[in-house]
Amino acid sequence: MSSNSKSSLMAVAIAAIIGLLCFSGYLLYKNNNLQKISEGQVEQIDESVKLKAELEKQYYESLSELEEMRGNNDELNALIEKQKDELKEKKNQIYRLLKTKNDLEAARSEMTAMRAQLDQYVTQLNTLKQENAVLQEKTVKLEQSNESLRTDLTSKIEENTQLETVRATLVSEKQDLTSKAAELGRKVDIASAVKVTNVSVTGWKVRNSGKAVKKKYARNIERLELCFNTLDNRVIPAGEESFFIRIINPLGETLAVEELGSGVLTEKLNDQEIRYTQTATIDYDNEANNVCTKWEPNITFDKGKYAVEVYNKGYLAGTGEFILK
Repeated sequence: MSSNSKSSLMAVAIAAIIGLLCFSGYLLYKNNNLQKISEGQVEQIDESVKLKAELEKQYYESLSELEEMRGNNDELNALIEKQKDELKEKKNQIYRLLKTKNDLEAARSEMTAMRAQLDQYVTQLNTLKQENAVLQEKTVKLEQSNESLRTDLTSKIEENTQLETVRATLVSEKQDLTSKAAELGRKVDIASAVKVTNVSVTGWKVRNSGKAVKKKYARNIERLELCFNTLDNRVIPAGEESFFIRIINPLGETLAVEELGSGVLTEKLNDQEIRYTQTATIDYDNEANNVCTKWEPNITFDKGKYAVEVYNKGYLAGTGEFILK
């Protein structure tokens, strides 16, 4: 082999060796990068698993803390159940962050918010328990006072046995008169309520132009217009009369927005508190009149049959119903 051939062969060999070294260096660099990425993913997965475990622990500790607040008060227990449902929803929200987005920072932030939410619940429950304790204390004092009065009454009766017959007769007469007076007063009170009829409700949507158009589909309705006719009533003097309107959705819930005049009235026949939707006040002249009022709550209405109740002076004055498709 000539010296020139040997030189050429040597050059080719050297070039091949250099190429192999460069390729090996590239592979080593790429492998290091992949290893770093893999380590970062493992670390992130580990952190996610740790957060899930912390979330479970915090959630069940929160449930336990709420259960410890449970007592014999129905209002308190109902509030606890509502708070437990809200905590469950919060936990599911954090799980979705960890599962779908893998956003650890957002998950940590929501867990902190969940703890703050529990603290707020506990404060609210403690306040309610304190109020109930005060009410219970007043009840006990009232019972003690009543017991003292009963004891004094018994003592007086024993000291005045000679007047028992007269007293019994007077008490009987008084009770009879009181009962008759109360019954008469109740009848007069009921008679003073203004009855209504033809209760109807129409759904409206307000266009951009400001013009309102009638609608029958729940998803399109922005405003309800409720109308009814008052009947003539000569028992009461003419003047201002207020009607309390209660709209009940298909789920049996009273529609109410405090800012739009909703509130609570006492139904006199059963002495029960009833939530109402709005009021309508008119200048009543003892004659039959048509009354209309509008309610625009900025809420989404459900499909189905709605019930309407109209009250006057604490008595049910009339009813109606309407359907939204």
